[in-house]
Amino acid sequence: MDNIYFLMLIALAILAVADLVVGVSNDAVNFLNSAIGSKAISFKTIMIVASFGIAAGALFSSGMMEVARKGIFNPGEFYFDEIMFIFMAVMITDILLLDFFNTLGMPTSTTVSIVFELLGAAVAMSLIKIGADNGSFTDVVNYINNDKAIQIIFGILLSVVVAFSIGALVQWVSRLLLSYNFEKKPTWVGALFGGFALSSITYFILMKGIGGTSFAGESFDIIGDITIKEFLETKVVVLVLINFLIWSVLSFILMKFAKTNIYKLIIGVGTFALALAFAGNDLVNFIGVPIAAWQSYEAWMASGVAASEFSMGILAKKVPTPTLLLFIAGMVMVLTLWFSSKAKSVVKTSLDLSSQEDTKERFQPNFLSRGLVRLAIAISESLTYILPKSWQTKIDKQFEKPVIALTKNKVHELPAFDMVRAAVNLMVAGILISIATSYKLPLSTTYVTFMVAMGTSLADRAWGAESAVYRVAGVLNVIGGWFGTAIIAFIASGTILALISFGKGAAIAVLLLLAILLLARNYISHNKKAKELRAEDSLNRAESSSIQGVIIESAENISNVLKRTNKIYTNSINGLAKQDVNLLKKNKKQGEKLSNEIDDLRDHIFYFIKNLDENSIGASNFYINALGYLTDIAQSLEYIGKVSHKHVNNNHKKLKYNQIKELKQIDLKLEEILNQTQAAFTNQSFEQIGLVLNQKEELFAMVSDKIQTQIARTRTEESSPKNTTLYFSLLLETKDLITSTMNLLQQYHNEHDSTIKPATIEQPKKS
Repeated sequence: MDNIYFLMLIALAILAVADLVVGVSNDAVNFLNSAIGSKAISFKTIMIVASFGIAAGALFSSGMMEVARKGIFNPGEFYFDEIMFIFMAVMITDILLLDFFNTLGMPTSTTVSIVFELLGAAVAMSLIKIGADNGSFTDVVNYINNDKAIQIIFGILLSVVVAFSIGALVQWVSRLLLSYNFEKKPTWVGALFGGFALSSITYFILMKGIGGTSFAGESFDIIGDITIKEFLETKVVVLVLINFLIWSVLSFILMKFAKTNIYKLIIGVGTFALALAFAGNDLVNFIGVPIAAWQSYEAWMASGVAASEFSMGILAKKVPTPTLLLFIAGMVMVLTLWFSSKAKSVVKTSLDLSSQEDTKERFQPNFLSRGLVRLAIAISESLTYILPKSWQTKIDKQFEKPVIALTKNKVHELPAFDMVRAAVNLMVAGILISIATSYKLPLSTTYVTFMVAMGTSLADRAWGAESAVYRVAGVLNVIGGWFGTAIIAFIASGTILALISFGKGAAIAVLLLLAILLLARNYISHNKKAKELRAEDSLNRAESSSIQGVIIESAENISNVLKRTNKIYTNSINGLAKQDVNLLKKNKKQGEKLSNEIDDLRDHIFYFIKNLDENSIGASNFYINALGYLTDIAQSLEYIGKVSHKHVNNNHKKLKYNQIKELKQIDLKLEEILNQTQAAFTNQSFEQIGLVLNQKEELFAMVSDKIQTQIARTRTEESSPKNTTLYFSLLLETKDLITSTMNLLQQYHNEHDSTIKPATIEQPKKS
């Protein structure tokens, strides 16, 4: 029986590595968002700076390991075997939970998950013990570190409000002082801002870094014969003022003589500080439990007492974590940051929601987001009556964005926000997380970085009239996911603990196998989606300034649409013939995806028209009409895919043989025409379109004939209303699909002139 605990220890070590990889891939990109969003420094530089920050933070995170040992429960109330079951339940749950949220594509917090997993498992084990002893279930409070647990939970929840509020306040003041023309401000203004930002960040780097080292407890005469840690904690004002003076002077010198962009320096130092704080704060989420299990195992082995009788009061004592383990964990985090495909595909949620520019909104508005926006508008309008108009004018002037000439679709390459907001994001988030870490309070880095970014976005007027309801809905969705994390973590951890407690080794083996299978599935699924995304025919925005230019440029788009149209329509007919619900489900998604891509092109119309000169208005008319026809094609395909899947998914009667045969005849003829058309666009042989247009009447006649046949069939032999409805729907929508396709081809055929050289918008020279 004793061997089971050694095997559990090995399993926990493996789970720790897996948790590091999964957790960092999902979570670490949060501290990269500000640097990446501002595009102040290159991605490679950002990664190097972040790597050093993670490595440093990992080495100084020993103190936070106390949370896993005694932060949530009273270890003295449990025996060794119970503690090991708790730790195993927590780690398995963490793996499964992160995998679950990664599969859904929802952001989560590793801090919240580990805290509520520990709480859920400890409560479940307490209830089992109480039930076995016929005690009162109210005694569960004796097993839980109530004060610390409440402090941690309160700190996590408070971080949402505090981070948002402070982020908004600091950003509003910063923008009021610096405006968007911050680079044109006098040197001393940038120097003072740099002094304030860098002194704050530097102090907390020192506080976090030195506070976690072995010599933090040493005292020196030069600092008043007190320990270094005490000096840092008690002499805050003095240290910050000295730092402020040094950094302000240094910033002035760098800006004046070295022509250094101080905001880029702040972003670099801030990224390092936030990465350091992330590692120092979140490393416990990944390895705290396995290390506590290892230390428990060592104490139990040395005792010689039975596992079910050895009290774990030893965990209440402060035990230093070996530096080697911290170093190894830090290296795993760094390697994951560089090589994980998920880490490379940076989470875009916070960037999209905080972007100063127009983006494709990822969330749909709801009654709550609409209500909050209306309330905010009402408050804003009421303030206009309070503040003098002269004040309002001056404030509005500071928030006026500089006009940037729209060049082609280069607007999509603009930074999500400027360097001032990026600096504020990093400064505020780094300070808040570092303070929390110094006081052993595990604030969620996800919560803090996200809510700071949202607060600064609100203050910076990034949420305009056209985006506010979508952005607020997105924030509410993310926060809702966080509450879901806490609830699921608590319930799932308690459930798994119960299974382990009653099933022992067999239950552990099954649950570990399940965790491995889920991780493998998630990895394979992610790689498959990434490959599909790279290989997929995507649509490109038009950038030309003449009709002939748009024709040539959009040829690839049309070819791709026709190729996908052919595939989606054929799969719909084949899926109905075979009653293949999985094929129809995938096909429906492909139709929806094509429709969304065309919607993206329609969203680009504003920028396309803005790029045109007065002599090129005809190109806009052509482009708009072409997009209209593409939209009609996509809507027809989406409808055909939807009704086909619905019919089979609801287990309605299969279409009759003659109906399938007739649909297949149309499909083959349509396939022939679409292949010819695709070849014409692929080879840019637009003269061949005329040959396709000559077949239009034949195709229409075929569809009309099938409609008449079905009418006669319905009156005499058809007995299924659902089949009749589906068949007519398919034929009528096919007719609309053909009409839209032919109208599109007619437009290209009429407007194409091979003798005219396409005009394009002149590309701006790269600086």
